[in-house]
Amino acid sequence: MSKLLTPLELKVMNILWDMERGFVKDILQKWDDEPKPAYNTISTIIRILKEKEFVDHKAYGRTHEYFPIVTREDYQESFLKNAKKNVFKGSLATLISNLIDTDNISQNELDSIQKLIDSKK
Repeated sequence: MSKLLTPLELKVMNILWDMERGFVKDILQKWDDEPKPAYNTISTIIRILKEKEFVDHKAYGRTHEYFPIVTREDYQESFLKNAKKNVFKGSLATLISNLIDTDNISQNELDSIQKLIDSKK
């Protein structure tokens, strides 16, 4: 999977990943930003996500229940591989260095990262 999501598509996917399945009205109900988008906007985003093969649906008459067919973990992996290749010229060290330099990382997070590195040795 090499398709990237727009911020709005990613917001809808995060809601669906959390809910596991739902109708457009359920996605709108979980929307935490104001103003909430229009029903038709979410419906259009869902249709695009279906075309991109991120979601599928089960029909109940004219109503559709949507569910992710790409896991959050698979998307995260694809996103990071794309960022590493195209933004950081293939350098994992540069990607990680940039994350560390631009984010306030706690000592606990650094310790967790170190444990991950040690477990891969």
